[in-house]
Amino acid sequence: MLGTLRILLCTLLLTALASSISAQFRLFGPRQKPTPQPMRKASAYISRQEPLKVNQSLLKQATPDNTRIVVSISKQRASLMIGDQVVADGPISSGRRGHESPHGHLKVLEKDPDHRSNLYGDFVDSSGRVVRSGVSTRSDAAPSGTHYVGAPMTWFLRLTEDGVGMHVGILPGYPASHGCIRQSPDGAKLFYQYTRVGTPVDVGDY
Repeated sequence: MLGTLRILLCTLLLTALASSISAQFRLFGPRQKPTPQPMRKASAYISRQEPLKVNQSLLKQATPDNTRIVVSISKQRASLMIGDQVVADGPISSGRRGHESPHGHLKVLEKDPDHRSNLYGDFVDSSGRVVRSGVSTRSDAAPSGTHYVGAPMTWFLRLTEDGVGMHVGILPGYPASHGCIRQSPDGAKLFYQYTRVGTPVDVGDY
């Protein structure tokens, strides 16, 4: 009888010990790494901003001689205006911290529908293959056998002598450029069509 009791006690103790170890393993054992979330495409960020809005009746009155541009850095929007009336209003991405877009009363200095940056772009080889992307001519040297190709700035409106302007670009929903004011393709094309060299451009926290 005593032997049976001892066996029963040992069995109970072993069961309790196994349960304790199992619980500790669950508490302190290896944790599974969370599944990494896939990177969002640029289009997913663009959708956070309201798309280009056009007042068609005012657009019929617009000419390159009677329009002006107002860029709101705080709202990340650009408006094509006739006087105080908004002809079109669209999303932008202005210069990020350290590369802020210039503020103040500016004007269009140059128009170029197929402009390319002379500061930012890629190093490509003789076959056109990109060897290094996202380079700066100010700080990067071209690897042997490559040459520099500037980033495209379609529907470019130059605003400063050092190359800052308005053009087509990625719109993540916040200031992200090197100083230029990026626009959607339809917005940049419309602003280009209804402005001229000399068109006033006001940039600020409107």
